[in-house]
Amino acid sequence: MNDRSVQNRGDKNRRASLPPGVVAEGAGRRVLEGALHLFATQGFHGTSMRELAKVVELQPSALYIHFPSKEHVLAELVRAGHEAHHHALRAALLEAGNEPIAQLRALVAVHVRLHATYPHLAIVVNHEMDALSPELAAPGRALRAQSSALLLEIIERGTAKKRFAPSHVYVAAAAIGAMGIRVPYWYSSTSGIGIDELVEHHVEMALRIVGAKR
Repeated sequence: MNDRSVQNRGDKNRRASLPPGVVAEGAGRRVLEGALHLFATQGFHGTSMRELAKVVELQPSALYIHFPSKEHVLAELVRAGHEAHHHALRAALLEAGNEPIAQLRALVAVHVRLHATYPHLAIVVNHEMDALSPELAAPGRALRAQSSALLLEIIERGTAKKRFAPSHVYVAAAAIGAMGIRVPYWYSSTSGIGIDELVEHHVEMALRIVGAKR
């Protein structure tokens, strides 16, 4: 089963939404949320600006007042998604204190919760970013690298302190990150598991991956 068929299961008709605060309210946000649903369910390349205009009830020419091209719409979604994710990770780490296990718990919990709560955004950010030119993708890629570095630093520090014993630090970080990224491709409100329980399962799996000593 390919990624496009997976993402069309479960909550495909759920309203696409953006986290609060990442983009201003108004017509521009309405365009972004309309694009978000279309890009997530039928792909960036499968969506036209004319179709987007119809969904958000604007004339096609009016879209260009807010975004000069379809690529700029996607680039703004990619930036907003990565920015919301990175800020949430940093806030969670600040609240978690300095102990590596508590930090890993906090980071994984936020990572998974965001991917489950905003599935359309997560799919577009992770699946469609390669459709952008390097210049338009750069802000999102920079934020992604910073977020990945947060996870890697926790695992490295926990390993140095003998709190973790992963078989390989980089492989552990990649596996933990990928688990969360895959959530929107299978999880829905009909999955038989609530988000809190989903989060806790992922936290426990992450702790096993790093060989946490509790």
